[in-house]
Formats: sequence, C-alpha cells, structure tokens
Amino acid sequence: MVVGSPIAFAIAIYSDGRQIRVSTGTNVKAEALAFLRKQMDSRDKGEVPVTDIKKLRYADLRQGLIDSYIARGNKSLKERADGTENIAGLAALDDFCGFKQKADGKIVVTDRGVSVAQLTTDFASRFMKQRKAEDVGNATINRSLAALRRMLTLAKRAKKIHDVPYIEFLKEPSARKGFLERRDFERLIKILPTHLRPLVTFLYWCGCRISETLQIEWSQVDLNSRQIRLEPEQSKNDEGRVVPLSSELVDMLQSEPKTGKTFDGTNLRKEWMKACASCGLGTLTEVEGKPYDPLYSGLTLHDLRRSAVRNLRKAGVSEKEAMSISGHKTRSVFERYNIVSTEDVMDVMRKLELAALNDARTRKSVHGDNLVTKRARSPRKSLMALSSRG
Repeated sequence: MVVGSPIAFAIAIYSDGRQIRVSTGTNVKAEALAFLRKQMDSRDKGEVPVTDIKKLRYADLRQGLIDSYIARGNKSLKERADGTENIAGLAALDDFCGFKQKADGKIVVTDRGVSVAQLTTDFASRFMKQRKAEDVGNATINRSLAALRRMLTLAKRAKKIHDVPYIEFLKEPSARKGFLERRDFERLIKILPTHLRPLVTFLYWCGCRISETLQIEWSQVDLNSRQIRLEPEQSKNDEGRVVPLSSELVDMLQSEPKTGKTFDGTNLRKEWMKACASCGLGTLTEVEGKPYDPLYSGLTLHDLRRSAVRNLRKAGVSEKEAMSISGHKTRSVFERYNIVSTEDVMDVMRKLELAALNDARTRKSVHGDNLVTKRARSPRKSLMALSSRG
C-alpha cells in the first residue's frame, strides 16, 4: 500500500504478521511504487525489513564480531586489564564510529556508535584517508578495514542487513625478511640483562612464538631429556608439540629457580630495543614530548623466529621437522620465514662451481687413459693412394 503526503510517499507492508511503514523519500508516485515492489520482493526473500536495519548500530555489529571470535576460539581476541575485549584494528574503528564503553565493575556501552546504514564504501574510504593523514601504516589500516568487513559479513549471514558494501584495502609492504646471524646474536646476548638471556636464546634456537614461550611453566620442561612440551591450548594452531633444547640453553636454565614460569619477559621490548641500538642492530630516535618513548627501528623480536627457521634449514633439517619445531602449520607461511641471504646465494654459486670442477676431474680420470690419438696421413701418402686408384 502507498500512502501519499505533500512531502513524500510512504509504503505499508506486512511481514511476519506486523505492519511496517517506511517513507519512500520521494513524492513521485511511480518511484514510490517501484520502491514498494522492491521492499515486497525483499520480504518474500526473507530479508530483514528496512526499518529494522535503521535501528542497528555499530555496537550491534561489533558485538557480533566478538561473539564470533569467542565461538571460534580465535586467540587474536585479547582482553584488556579493565576486562574489555580487543581485536587488532578495532580500537581505531571504535573511535571513528563513535563507539564508547566503560568498565566500572561491569562493562557498560555509553555510546552505540553510528547507524549501520552509514557503514558504506564511502565511510570506509573516509576512515582510510583519516588514518593515512595520521601517518598510520597501510598494514595497520587494513586490520581495521578487515574487522569492519568481517562485521558486515557476519551481519549479512545473520540476515540483519541486505548487502555488504565494497571495501578496498591498501597495498601492504612485503613481509619482513630480517634475521640475525650467529655472530650478531653472540654480541647481542651479552648486552641483554641476565634475566632475558634464556628467553632470547630459546627464541633464537627454536623459533617459537613469544606468546607461546611466555606461557611455558617448569612442569613442561625436562632438562635431562633436553626438551619442552608445549600444550595445545598454548599454541596458536591448537596443536601440542615437543621442542628440543640446545646445550647452551640447558646450561642457562640449570641455575634458574624451578617454579612458576620458565622464562622471564620483564621489560622485554624496552631492553631489546636498548640492546639492539647498543650493538648496531637498531636505532632509537627521540620523539618530541615523549622523552621515555623513543621511536625504534631495526631488528625485531619476531626476526628471531625467522632466524631459527633459516638456521634449521641451513643445518640440513628437513622442512617437516623444522615446521614441527617452530610450530608452522602451513608450508606457504613457513617459506616466508625461510629467508635466503646474499651470502647464502653466493654459497650456492661456490657449490655449483665446485660441483662442475669435480665433474670435470671425474670425466678426465675415467676417459683420460682410453683416449686414442689418430695420426694424420701425410700429403704424399694421400696422393699415392689416389693415383693407385686410377
């Protein structure tokens, strides 16, 4: 049914036994009728009414995303000290959408944010431009855009919205290829505080994730067998594994107290940056107004994971065995960590040249004694042979 008014036509349709009235936004009857047909078609397909979509806010979609992470057991869902949940890129999205919450004994949402109808392609573009103006990296911006798209996808799957708007992502820089040579590791470990040396040594030798390593307790360590048992709930991919220990690390752990957590990560990142800057593996740049928070660039803790994978492969450890130690589940991700340095490439050429030289020597030794030199016939004898044939 179409109801006229001097400003715009309104339509009235029935869905699940209730009447829904919606303004068409036009005073042209033909356009209003087309709008009515579209809404009736949408109703017949079981899609949510427009009026219900208009009631949805950003907070509703945000909660759907968090519920999905909890249901799937996604370990990238973090809990802050105040009890609120956080996902990579979500905080910036919350601010831009006007979402606010406070934790005072229990979490209370004080502002539900913008209407879902405003979450369009243009909205995502404006968010991206604002973050770029704040000099935020493309990868960080993409994490927020990915969270937004996931919210909308889940809402569509639950039939809360009709369509998911197109969201364009930014080009991200290539994956880091940093690694630590053995000689640089030996210099670095001497500068680090004593309590951090076992942790960094373990990361360098075994390539485990920092989040996994800091959960390890002494009950999981067997120094006699030189191994650590990681439980499934401690691993990112929910698979337990046994990690062998180097003699160097076993010696370090012998003198440690055997209670609680095995590795001490107190002030890890701060001390890491200072140590790397001291031995030329990184730089610290003072930031105006932030005397205790300088800008760091250089070797990262995650580069130890790449170093471990590279060292395992260089030592001749099979790909499958290396993956079982580092905890990589897929070969594609493992290969990103299997870094090849310039020295590795030069070593390949040296091996190739040596193989060619050995092959030449082998051929010479096998065929050298069997070579028969055929003497050339003298010109005189050749002429005599021709004349004898007439």
